[in-house]
Amino acid sequence: MKDSVFTHIPCGETLPINNIHAVSVSMPSLQDVIDYEEQTPEILEKIKSAYPRFVLHPYLKLLANYIKEKYKVSNNYEVVLLSSQEAVKIVSSKYFIHNKIDIEEPFGVILVLRGTTQLQKVLTFIQHVGCNLSSRFAQDYLFEVGILKHKHQEELEKEEISLEIIKKTLAQAYNQPISNVGLAPSGMNAIYSVIRGLKKIQEKNNRTILVQLGWLYLDTMNIVEHHYNRTKKFLDISNLDKLENYLEEYGLNVSAIITEIPTNPLLQSVDLVKLRSLCDKYNIPLVIDATLATPYNLNLKPYGDIFVESLTKFACGNADVLMGAVILNENFKISHMQGEFLKHLEMVYIKDIQRLAYEIKDYKSRVKKISANTKKLVEFFKTCSYIDKIYYCLSSENEKNYKVAMIDEESYSGLISVTFNKDFKTIYDNLNFAKGPSLGTEFTLLMPYVYLAHYDYIQTTKGREFLKQIGLPIDLLRISVGIENLDEIINEFKRVEKYFST
Repeated sequence: MKDSVFTHIPCGETLPINNIHAVSVSMPSLQDVIDYEEQTPEILEKIKSAYPRFVLHPYLKLLANYIKEKYKVSNNYEVVLLSSQEAVKIVSSKYFIHNKIDIEEPFGVILVLRGTTQLQKVLTFIQHVGCNLSSRFAQDYLFEVGILKHKHQEELEKEEISLEIIKKTLAQAYNQPISNVGLAPSGMNAIYSVIRGLKKIQEKNNRTILVQLGWLYLDTMNIVEHHYNRTKKFLDISNLDKLENYLEEYGLNVSAIITEIPTNPLLQSVDLVKLRSLCDKYNIPLVIDATLATPYNLNLKPYGDIFVESLTKFACGNADVLMGAVILNENFKISHMQGEFLKHLEMVYIKDIQRLAYEIKDYKSRVKKISANTKKLVEFFKTCSYIDKIYYCLSSENEKNYKVAMIDEESYSGLISVTFNKDFKTIYDNLNFAKGPSLGTEFTLLMPYVYLAHYDYIQTTKGREFLKQIGLPIDLLRISVGIENLDEIINEFKRVEKYFST
């Protein structure tokens, strides 16, 4: 068999490699993942940088120390940096922080007492609402004050046209006016802004229940819990009868329905035609997280009132920009209330905009290459001896609902999740693809989804029973398919078969 072109990437290496602004980090063994979740001292020595909303970027640590010295902050306090002064007001009011600090900086700072539970609550809230300070901003600031001697070299679009390139690309892709597109410093900040806007608009009409359809991304569910006292979850999206029965009683009190199409990581798709008819019947806005669909695979314009997308994923393709978008659908009335949805978006740092503008020009071609590879990789997996079950957008369970919005035959969502009939650890440890959080990269990226997203559930009998109940296998491998040569991707999966040959 031909040698694989993929090589082992050491634990703690940034993904992409040697990129200080990378949003992913290599965790090549299952034990690395477990150690990361349990925060062992050994793993903390290796992992210096990871997904920016979860692990404080090294440049932000340097900047926090600089601010502490500059403003002579007492050691009793932890300096927490935020994207803006407005974010300071939000966090301070939420957690009753009165430790004032007067600063003259183009970003926000709050002081939180060390050794208290409040610090972790604040950091978690910031993680959920996505108001982190940009690593590129921190880099420029630290360079200007002489702490950094060099900047990471990368391709950037011209400053004066960058914002227009991003907004125009998204507006054309979603077939919407440019004025209906708003940018945020993360996908979660985009969702947070939509949730806040919906609450403000709908509560005056006594619409105070937010419905979550499907097992949504964890932080999406957390944002909903932060802002809505009344929520209802329908985890099984394969049958909308329960939702329909619920709406018969509470439909006029529902603020919005939020869902993902397809879902992460099981790639399930809801019956969009029926869901839209229910939303129309009860005048309920439908919010769709279209990150996995992308506007180049699915035409969701007939169905969703509001779309949110994590541009960190397929739009970027290189896993080195944290950014999100809100797209209001002109087909539906709520899009006319632009101000309520876009005013909560945090400002995006110009260097992040320039970087994404450079990368988003390849958005459509990248998605189509990934789609073509995904389509063929699924066919190989059907013949792979150690793969048990394949979860993908056009599986027999999903095909009918996914095809409703499918743009063309090369519109496979670029994720495949699989389970195995052989030892999960052996397979995961020996595959030499990049392995870590995030998705939508041009390089194939593997993630042991449940271990990284829901490790707490694995630890208890009750948690494991819940995972079984919602059909989420613990030993599930999520594969974000890249644009590499397909034969080389397949060859790497074939190479691992030797570990099970007798």
